[in-house]
Amino acid sequence: MTAHPAAEWTAHQLRDAFPWDSAPRYLLRDRDRIFGHEFVNQVKAIGIQQVLSAPRSPWQRAYIERLIGSIRRECLDHMIVFNERSLKQHLLLIALITIGHAHIWRSRRIARNPGAVQAPEAGPIVSIPELGGLHHRYERRAA
Repeated sequence: MTAHPAAEWTAHQLRDAFPWDSAPRYLLRDRDRIFGHEFVNQVKAIGIQQVLSAPRSPWQRAYIERLIGSIRRECLDHMIVFNERSLKQHLLLIALITIGHAHIWRSRRIARNPGAVQAPEAGPIVSIPELGGLHHRYERRAA
């Protein structure tokens, strides 16, 4: 990660992101200057077709704009971020929790035998706070 990305850095990130012929067919990007000649040449070399969004049109990047907005509203507006390191730690936790929740949802949806309902005598259900209490995970503790 860098505070001031340049075209060379973005081209390097692109090479690292798609090794072994795993690149997507299309790349939707804006017209930022960090996508200079080095980046454009790298995209062409990998075989990705670029699609440029219209100037000043964030609605054309709806998925990423929604993700950024969700992270701001649901998490960062409720946390104190002291520096870049603190922000990276918060974002890593958000990603891990989001991936964990998605994994749990998928496994429950796919599971053919969701398991037997446990009796209350098996132990109490406890709340485990995550992200400073913004999210909670629930588990049954053994009696």
